[in-house]
Amino acid sequence: MPELPEVETMRRGVQGVVEHTIRRVRRTPCRLKPIQIQPRIDALDRRVAGRKITAVGRRGKRLLLHLDDASAIVIEPRMTGLILVADPPNEQHLRVRIELEGPRHEDLLFWDRRGLGTFRWLPAETLARLLDQSTLGVDALEVTAAQLQATLAASRRAVKVALLDQRAVAGIGNLYAAEILHVAGVDPRTRCDSLSGPQWQRIAAATRQVLGEAIRYEGSTLSDGTYRNALNSAGGYQNHHRVYDREGQPCRRCGHESIRRIVQAQRATFFCGHCQQRRGKHRSVP
Repeated sequence: MPELPEVETMRRGVQGVVEHTIRRVRRTPCRLKPIQIQPRIDALDRRVAGRKITAVGRRGKRLLLHLDDASAIVIEPRMTGLILVADPPNEQHLRVRIELEGPRHEDLLFWDRRGLGTFRWLPAETLARLLDQSTLGVDALEVTAAQLQATLAASRRAVKVALLDQRAVAGIGNLYAAEILHVAGVDPRTRCDSLSGPQWQRIAAATRQVLGEAIRYEGSTLSDGTYRNALNSAGGYQNHHRVYDREGQPCRRCGHESIRRIVQAQRATFFCGHCQQRRGKHRSVP
């Protein structure tokens, strides 16, 4: 967390910085674990000061500030990072401030409670490698059944675990993988090489549906309250989760089966045993 819907919500929330010029980039005082900044903040500042932001993009779970020399600032929020144009939740975890000049005179802030995020400047050639699908998979909002099958159908991994592989499909994390498989009616423990063509089609369609819904609700703010949109307001999709973090509660589809929780690859998985039954030519992965 944040996953694709949260980063896309942040991207839309900071679109107003387009056509603004970067006056300077500075690391704010913070006594906590430092985030990864590349190159060093003084060198990064020299390379971007005076550059105009031409577009705000997204690649999977990364936000990209495209600059007028074809380079970009790439921000990866990871577990607890936020990209803001409003006052942050607190000053203690504020990491980087991008000071801007332009009609709206708003600065761009990177806040990160746990300090796991990254803040990088990439020249044009390095940026091209990041955008290439051989480095990160196809964006989850655009993925097709054929693309999923091409990258995952031969895998012996459980499908829930495989969907988290950013080289196969970019943007899906633990929360939305569980939601997608519930909508698709697929047991999260099923091996990828057991899935049929129609099942892959349902997974691809569910991916676009669930992520699109989550973006409309501006992402999911969980019980820890960490995720906020660019204006420091909570998302709303957590009120519409079908299975995630609903252990023991009735399934919203069938109504009579309690949501189960298991652990896969050291991550919690939630599913409905009635709506997501095991099927396939191979035994499901425990």
